[in-house]
Amino acid sequence: MNMRPRVIAMANQKGGVGKTTTAINLATALAAIGEEVLLVDLDPQGNASTGLGIEAEERENSTYDLLVGEKSLQEVAQQSVVPRLHVAPSTLDLLGLEMEIAGDSDRTYRLKKAFASHLGRAPDYTYILIDCPPSLNLLTLNALAASDSVLVPLQTEFFALEGLSQLIKTVEQVRASINNELSIQGIILTMFDKRNNLASQVVNDARETLGDLVYQTVIPRNVRISEAPSFGKPVLLYDIKCAGSQAYLKLASELIQREKALIRNKQTSGV
Repeated sequence: MNMRPRVIAMANQKGGVGKTTTAINLATALAAIGEEVLLVDLDPQGNASTGLGIEAEERENSTYDLLVGEKSLQEVAQQSVVPRLHVAPSTLDLLGLEMEIAGDSDRTYRLKKAFASHLGRAPDYTYILIDCPPSLNLLTLNALAASDSVLVPLQTEFFALEGLSQLIKTVEQVRASINNELSIQGIILTMFDKRNNLASQVVNDARETLGDLVYQTVIPRNVRISEAPSFGKPVLLYDIKCAGSQAYLKLASELIQREKALIRNKQTSGV
């Protein structure tokens, strides 16, 4: 087919919102329903790589090598423990990347160039998800420059919406300066505890404030989701029947429906 994959950055400058957990399990759910998926780990901590069964000693080639131009995406991407899901793993080498390429004119577009070089080569991905670090640095800017849209995990806790306004402002700045195609794909509410009145209030506030940007699917706070990474597995492999797994499968279906609607709207408007 060789159509360009949809590239979605998983981003939130606030840490501890379930960003990497959502990246791992959404990528797994998309693969489970038949998509060919690549998860690009741009966080130096490498938790997305570990959570998909790729240990540190197995990361001979990494996203660092990709961004400094020493390896191609084909050379960096590895098969994960999930069929149809590849991972471009990260290492702590990413910590020094910003200083290494700070003076280069193309420093913000390294990832975009790597994706463009891969087009037409196997494997033929339909979705590329990027797990960004929890900060606005050169790694995150590379992700936003290379992406069609941003998916924002939002923890259902106090102050959640405050941090979101800063991220929306960042997306607007990126659209104005380095990627005029970038949009916010949606907001995913995570770590929801239905026994907590505050969590329900955050859900209501988010829907009132952001409307259709907020996904209908809400990811629950679930002990099986928390346990799965220690076994090097996404929760869908660890316990397919638990509430967390079912939520991520619903989320993947909702994402695909949103993507189809987006394509239809573009075709209708002649974009």
